[in-house]
Amino acid sequence: MKIVYMGTPEFAVPALTALADAGHEIGYVVTQPDAVRDRGKKVKMTPVKEKALELGLKVLQPEKLKKDAAFFAALRNYEPDLIAVAAYGQILPKEILDLPRLGCINIHGSLLPRFRGAAPIQRAILEGDEETGITLMYMEEGLDTGAMLAKKTTPIGKKNGQQLHDELALMGAELLAETLPAIEAGEIKPEPQDDAKSTYAPMIAKKDGEIDFSWDPQRIERLIRAFDPWPGAFTSYQGKLLKIWQADVSDAPQTEPAGTITGVTGEGIEISAGGGTLIARVIQLPGKKRVAVSDYLKGNSIEKGSVLG
Repeated sequence: MKIVYMGTPEFAVPALTALADAGHEIGYVVTQPDAVRDRGKKVKMTPVKEKALELGLKVLQPEKLKKDAAFFAALRNYEPDLIAVAAYGQILPKEILDLPRLGCINIHGSLLPRFRGAAPIQRAILEGDEETGITLMYMEEGLDTGAMLAKKTTPIGKKNGQQLHDELALMGAELLAETLPAIEAGEIKPEPQDDAKSTYAPMIAKKDGEIDFSWDPQRIERLIRAFDPWPGAFTSYQGKLLKIWQADVSDAPQTEPAGTITGVTGEGIEISAGGGTLIARVIQLPGKKRVAVSDYLKGNSIEKGSVLG
């Protein structure tokens, strides 16, 4: 089977590796252009490009799919049987969707139709879902609206965003490799999504990480897990940015205004929140690394009665 693979971030690397390991012919790997990434000033390749070059595969990096005639000509001349997509980063125009004989298939990081959109992993944690998973689906012009081909689930538990991301990336790779033979043989009956049950997972912005201590502590704890590693859950302490990377919910009731530090022990910082108490276990101050509160207190102090935010 002749395949074109489209993906960009770390999430999309395992699926590319799985396709190569399974011996599929990958004519092209399509990824976003090289760019300045993270905090560095150097132009970097995308993680998918790095893996593709390691595998000896041809890479295409169109700026805009709709306006790159040479890119479309390359795909058309290759005549792919299937285009597999994972977190590519651009909407595929109809001309590309209609090109492969077996269609365009997307690896989506949620149990569709729940959490269509750009940030399904974080939203599943934020909403307190007990489980999430991967959906393999046909792509169409709508956003994550295509018929579903296969699903895999996993419990969320106390996983943070990074842990769930890594697990789902591997799960998506496995599901794609397992399902492709049946797709090629025409043995799968696609299941339409129920639009009435759909929800949307919009892109995360940096400001979304700000903690509102009027929220109940359970919601704040989920926010802290969901936004690890980016953008991080943050507040301020004595005028300085304070990130909280790990926290637990206490049985203690709310006794002070929201955001008030009600206790400081070797176990954590007790913070009054909406209807309860949050215990911050791992924190980070500007220019410093993440540190357990127990270690931070060995050379620093946190003032009881201070108000965060």
